Amino acid sequence: MSVPPPVTPPASIPLETLVTHLDTLLATASTPDYPPALNGLQVQCRRPITRIAAAVDASQRTVDAAIANGATLLLVHHGLYWSGLQPLVGMHYARIRALLDADIAVYSSHLPLDAHGTYGNSRLLAGELGLTVTGGFAAYQQIHCGVQGTADLETAALAEHVRSWAAAWGHHTVVSTIPAGHHTRRWAICSGAGAQVSTLQEAYAAGIDTLIVGEGPHWSAVEAAERGLVLIYAGHYATETLGVRAVAAHLQERFGLPWTFIDAPTGL
Repeated sequence: MSVPPPVTPPASIPLETLVTHLDTLLATASTPDYPPALNGLQVQCRRPITRIAAAVDASQRTVDAAIANGATLLLVHHGLYWSGLQPLVGMHYARIRALLDADIAVYSSHLPLDAHGTYGNSRLLAGELGLTVTGGFAAYQQIHCGVQGTADLETAALAEHVRSWAAAWGHHTVVSTIPAGHHTRRWAICSGAGAQVSTLQEAYAAGIDTLIVGEGPHWSAVEAAERGLVLIYAGHYATETLGVRAVAAHLQERFGLPWTFIDAPTGL
């Protein structure tokens, strides 16, 4: 009579252990950010962590999907408090109540994730596009939220590469005017809302000729075209899917925790 092999129990990690690891890995306490980001553990749970759900936003859609997937930790880039201090009523109450009822923790990492030397969204996007990073970009206080490098590429071909990549996430890429024969020799990437006044000024000063961002205001395309800078808007959501997935994969490798990515695009 054959004896069945022993069943390996699923990994079970105390929440405190996982939070300490993430805080250290992402330099959560020492990385500057906007106050509503509230980086780190945003919602506690009472049980060990056995499964991770990764998502870009802590929305009702991602909370519901995390519950459906049996997750005990929701790892997000945009946390629960972007609109600032708010009472526990309406949709904010519904999200928090759902998390507490299901006993799911929430860990959020905004600029600590963007600025990370391995798991940063812009750095990972550069890798997806076959671009070699040589330095930081998009300075914010003492950190860089983006990356830059040099290349010798036809800009139209690079834009098409970005289009193909973003289309896999259901996003339509918008490209500002590309002058005839334009070549990308100095590029930069800043995920999310990357086409800001400070970011564009930094690009002009550094001689960047092609800037890949998530999104930006209408005027950014007008101004960039007049200055000879090509802007590629690859989608705020799409460009910020990379970091949380990479960190979740790291946690699986480090602690044996299974994970899933919750795809909840915003259309931006």
